[in-house]
Amino acid sequence: MPDAHAHPVQLVQPDGRRVLDREYAALVADIGPTDLRAIYDDLVVSRRIDAEATALQRQGQLGLWAPFLGQEAAQVGSAWALNPDDYVFPSYRETAVAYCRGVDPIALPRMWRGVGHSGWDPATVNLATPAVVVGAQALHATGYAFGAKMDGAEIATVAYFGDGATSQGDIAEALVFASSWSAPVVFFCQNNQWAISAPVSIQSSSPIASRAAGYGIPSIQVDGNDVLGVLAVTRQAVRRARDGGGPSFIEAITYRMGPHTTADDPTRYRSSAELELWRTRDPIDRLRRLLDREGHLDEDFLALVAAHADEVAARLRAATIDMPSPAPQTMLDHVYATPHRLLDAEREVFADSLAGEAQ
Repeated sequence: MPDAHAHPVQLVQPDGRRVLDREYAALVADIGPTDLRAIYDDLVVSRRIDAEATALQRQGQLGLWAPFLGQEAAQVGSAWALNPDDYVFPSYRETAVAYCRGVDPIALPRMWRGVGHSGWDPATVNLATPAVVVGAQALHATGYAFGAKMDGAEIATVAYFGDGATSQGDIAEALVFASSWSAPVVFFCQNNQWAISAPVSIQSSSPIASRAAGYGIPSIQVDGNDVLGVLAVTRQAVRRARDGGGPSFIEAITYRMGPHTTADDPTRYRSSAELELWRTRDPIDRLRRLLDREGHLDEDFLALVAAHADEVAARLRAATIDMPSPAPQTMLDHVYATPHRLLDAEREVFADSLAGEAQ
């Protein structure tokens, strides 16, 4: 992976034409029509999950949701580069990564409904609980990666975060540690152009990827709406990590077409013209045009994908609405991994309080 790239890596243009890039195209040469169609299905289903969860929040079924409309290629492409034993530390927006890692879609809204600290058991899919503290997951990922290296595990660890998180000290500390100790971690920045209402130009006056050079970490920019380009550069980075080459930094240049969260109104800080420009670079449209150009798209396939998306959305909606609230006494169950006398005392006080309220 070079320390700089004249232009973001791109293997598929917005109109679906392939780009001649011998170095990076070779990294996805094995991705044939069957895989391309499977990737397309993942993109469409992920977007439908996002749309359904956003609607559920608007209808009062979820307390909050962090949309990722427009960022599907960055998430699906990078997730496709990972092995089952690699470990992922997401922010709160990597829903498509979770889906590709094997998280059952009906578990995705559990945390956002407020009935659990996470929707899944991290150990079953090697995907940590979503990190709401901005940037903290980079430290977790670096520590896990270093521990894996000490144990002799030939795996990659990936930390996902946004452009705004790069202004947090946690990211800087993670980069320092990873570089100094050659931790096998991939820092994957989804530059979606906006950190809530602050544009990326406020976060950095130069490309975010160039920051990694100051830590001695090789970095690269990629067109984050090009799923094959993302897959290629992520494969390169995780291979480097598994082979003992140390950390890498990827900046996937994409765009958040929706709000930062469902509590946000993006029309107050960005123009409709900007949004329309990025709509022309839509990641799903791009892959569909590639499939069409290369003769791998037909109405039967599109109908199957649409039916799959409808089925997943229906299951997600039904599970969310029927999701039971946990018993109040379970609130303290996972504070410590082992029994703790102070926590036992708090349970007794809590139980007495609940009993008093019931009288």
